[in-house]
This record gives sequence, structure tokens and C-alpha cells, in this order.
Amino acid sequence: MTMTADSSPQAAVLSLPVAGPAPTDVRRDAEGKISREIWDIPATQEVLEPLLREIFEEHWQGIRFGPIIEGAAYEWKCPGAPVKISLFDAYLTVMFANGGHFHLCIGENMGSPKFPTPEEKRRHRKPSRASFFRSFGRDGKPVSWGFEMVNGAGEPMISVFLPNPFIEDNDSLSETPDFSRLATWRALSAHWLGRPEEALDAEGKGFRQS
Repeated sequence: MTMTADSSPQAAVLSLPVAGPAPTDVRRDAEGKISREIWDIPATQEVLEPLLREIFEEHWQGIRFGPIIEGAAYEWKCPGAPVKISLFDAYLTVMFANGGHFHLCIGENMGSPKFPTPEEKRRHRKPSRASFFRSFGRDGKPVSWGFEMVNGAGEPMISVFLPNPFIEDNDSLSETPDFSRLATWRALSAHWLGRPEEALDAEGKGFRQS
């Protein structure tokens, strides 16, 4: 399977999937239970541009996104479909009509010939890790699915939380899980990780039981 980012001449043609079905990292809690599975993908501009375009162009209605740092968590909704996604000097800009925009460095930010970006800053700004994740509740079943990036200093750049069966559109907890909301996770994980649909994703009872 191959794909291209239609609207960007800088995006290379990729051979997909870019990662395997098995997690590259498994985190466990103090009791030894799985708390998170992680699938790393190449943290390169050639991979990240089409991936982020896919997320924000095709799945913007159900996602929540923002940086998650110690002491703060930002989970914003898109105010609408992006009106423009562009790439300049490694910065991907996602623009919303009357809803602001954000910039995300996804490669080597070189600067201009007159004002080149110092090497130390290029290393700091450039992503050092990009990954899909699946988090688990206390019952050992998945409760959250998403994508995240960190920069060269290991600092969080963005977390994208995918539509969740246990959370309503108004961000309240669902009384009854809606597992049709797993469609985005299943589409992205099939496309980018080569993972088939897995029954385990629809076996949990959610945050109320976690």
C-alpha cells in the first residue's frame, strides 16, 4: 500500500504501514498490570506530515488535542474543519476559520540564509519520538487511544486523543459505551501500524469501572 499527501509537494511517497502490529513499548503499573501500549513510528517530516494531515483533515470532528505537561492538560476540540494546512521550514501550520491556528515543528527547522536556526535549537525543536498509544484501565481493558509527539529535549509537543467509546461529545462520561467511536483508532492503526481490528478494544467498561 502507498499513500501521498495530496496537497503537499514536500511529502514523500511512503510504503505503509510504517510500524508493525506489535507494540514497541509496554508500560506497567506498580502491580505489573499493563497501563499503556506504545507503537513508535519514524519521527520524520516525511511520515509526520501525511499522518497529521490525515488526522486533522479526515478525523477533526472527534479528536481532542493539545500538550499534556506536568501540572496542565489541554484537550481542545477543533472549531471546524481546517481551512488550510501548510508546511514551511519544517513547521506544519493547521489553520481554522475564526478559530485560530497552531504550528508544529515536524522536521529540521533551518531558518533563513540571513538568520539560520542554531544547531542546538534545531535539535530541540525537531521531534525525537512519535507514537500511537493505547491506555488501559484497572480492569486490564483499553480506555483511551491516541497519538503523541515529543521534541528533541523530550518535552511534550502534542497529544491527540481519538474518539472514545466512554466519553460523550460534551466530554461527559457515557452511561453506555458506544464502540462505533473506535472507528478512527481502527482506521489509523490499520493504515499506519498494519494492525487488524482487535476485539479487546471493545471489551472494557470505561472510566467508571477503572
